Amino acid sequence: MAAKVDPEEKIIKAALRLAVTRGWRELSLADIAKPARVSLPVLSKLFASKADILAAYGRRIDAQVLEAAAGEDMTGETARDRLFDVLMMRFDALAPDKEALKRIAVDLRRDPLASAPLARPFLQSMGWMLEAAGIDSSGLKGALRVRGLALVWSAAFRVWLDDSEDQSKTMAELDGRLRQGEAFLDRVTRFAASRRKTAEKEAA
Repeated sequence: MAAKVDPEEKIIKAALRLAVTRGWRELSLADIAKPARVSLPVLSKLFASKADILAAYGRRIDAQVLEAAAGEDMTGETARDRLFDVLMMRFDALAPDKEALKRIAVDLRRDPLASAPLARPFLQSMGWMLEAAGIDSSGLKGALRVRGLALVWSAAFRVWLDDSEDQSKTMAELDGRLRQGEAFLDRVTRFAASRRKTAEKEAA
């Protein structure tokens, strides 16, 4: 007997399939409900908007990456290398839906209001990617890392959308961005340490 697909998964899959052929901007929740074979009352209990559907999709990708990362031995790798590996795992998880994501990305760039609700879930995903790489995402320093990683990921994601199957351009972009981010965080950390020492001397 085939395993039952939960309504949330059916809705997400239907939304991604429709995005490929119809785009995202003009797609309605009613349009998504029909091929998902769920009623609007059922859909409304799970998702309040299309942004909610994308956020749920992102959480599923997070879970896949966290599971994949848990099975990898990253002992001896630098933080940057661990993060590179985790983010490439994320691209691998997204790969089956690349065409849908390409159409969605184009439409969201044209409609900033539609993409605004996705900012918080996106940063939460970046926090999980840091944690998967063994990097603390909590506190002020963690918040800085999360926002820095968001910039790194966004740049690499744009390259990935049009990259070839071997993902060589994506890997080069990701590696370069991570190195830049590492250097920036190092400068910020040293600057903060210097300011703290100066304040301690003045207070003494």
